[in-house]
Amino acid sequence: MLSSTLELLETARRNVYAIGAFNVYNLEGVKAVIGAAEAHQSPAMLQLHPSSLKSGGSPLVALCLEAARAATVPISVHLDHSTDAAAIKTALQAGMNSIMADGSHLPYSENLEFTKEMTELAHTYGAAVEAEIGRISGTEDGLSIAEKEAKMTDPFQAVEFVAATQVDALAVTIGNVHGEYRSEPRLDFDRLAKIRKLISIPLVLHGASGLPASMISKSIQLGVCKFNVNTEVRQAYMRSLKEQLGSPKTPDLLDLTQEAIASMQAVVAEKLQLFGSVGKAHLHQSPYAQMLARLIAN
Repeated sequence: MLSSTLELLETARRNVYAIGAFNVYNLEGVKAVIGAAEAHQSPAMLQLHPSSLKSGGSPLVALCLEAARAATVPISVHLDHSTDAAAIKTALQAGMNSIMADGSHLPYSENLEFTKEMTELAHTYGAAVEAEIGRISGTEDGLSIAEKEAKMTDPFQAVEFVAATQVDALAVTIGNVHGEYRSEPRLDFDRLAKIRKLISIPLVLHGASGLPASMISKSIQLGVCKFNVNTEVRQAYMRSLKEQLGSPKTPDLLDLTQEAIASMQAVVAEKLQLFGSVGKAHLHQSPYAQMLARLIAN
């Protein structure tokens, strides 16, 4: 069922688990995410990176929305990391549930103004907005500890930013990175705890690929209710294709895609378990539907 991103996040936060937000690029990715979510009775999010939105356009958005509507579990559709006002408007007009207005590459004042403008636009469509302050790097980049800390989210600045922009969710930078971690991840949980204490909106952690289970669990306990996953799902897809195409007998196209879906679905299922959302789909039903389900169960 196509669901509100904000409702997914708020319910996850109240019940102390997190929503997995998985970047998808094609039908195989969409089927992998929804297949895993349905098999494990979990809510989930289909995310489109700006590059996949540019490549797939409105047909890809329509695919995600229709797949979400047909799903038996709550699914929302989200535009990830968009720095472009035109792309954000396109996504909103196409019916996406939420967008990330990413001005984190800009000076703070410009980030605030861009995010405020995009939030006002998105709210006219009834869509939720995620934003980011601090700057998540693509890798560790050889930064010193002091340089890395300078890129992290300032808790007091986060309060000002949220109040000024009226965003619905905040992506925080606490030592997390995009892509693969080149060394053992080190997250600043004291910083996360302070942010959680100071602001009430849902918190998001990007760069969940490669984080150990203990860090995932502690992040959830400290208020993170959405994790973004991309790298590991992409790697599973590419690995499956490479293995099959390298076999002596050329596989049938449909067999090729089914194996790729299965490989990605296994990764998604593992993440849903880590995030604690398995078996939580029923929590996202309306109060009436929940009451009806209890009556039927009894």
